Amino acid sequence: MTTTTLGSLTWERAVDRPDLLADPTAAAVRAWADADPAVADAVLVTAIDPDLADTAAMTEAYDLPLEASVNCVLVAGRRAGEEKVAAALVRATTRADVNNAVKRLLDVRKASFLPMDRATAESGMEYGGITPLGLPVGYRVLADAAVATDHPALGGVVVVGSGLRRSKIALPGALLARAPGVEVVEGLGLA
Repeated sequence: MTTTTLGSLTWERAVDRPDLLADPTAAAVRAWADADPAVADAVLVTAIDPDLADTAAMTEAYDLPLEASVNCVLVAGRRAGEEKVAAALVRATTRADVNNAVKRLLDVRKASFLPMDRATAESGMEYGGITPLGLPVGYRVLADAAVATDHPALGGVVVVGSGLRRSKIALPGALLARAPGVEVVEGLGLA
């Protein structure tokens, strides 16, 4: 079992700790690692206090740089009666450009955040822990290009949800940008 330290947390291979992942996330990580064996060592997980799952509280409590965190928000819109849903991934130091970039990419008249009860029911994940790994088929996954860009102080690692509030995933941002179904988008995050 491989472990590493990031911030004040000890991280283990996610494939070895499916108990720290939502069921759809565990299945997605396992399938990805089966297709690309390097993923098994690169995708890590750690347990956290679920009351500290929100980005600001987590980064402060566990000595993680805010720039390392990537937020995942679920957004939907309609055009001609057809609903389109996407996850938008942006660094925690920015916010997703839902009203312009996401709306344009989904080709909808208006884009809105999915209500919490719907987001959790459809994703099989807990609110505050939603991750791009294991989202339902048909959801687009849009990642701001900055997610894949190495931050000098972070060694290229980003921290995302695990599908559960009681844990987080860490992996190279460039690897997250190559995860199955992820589309890298310039300008998705706004300062």
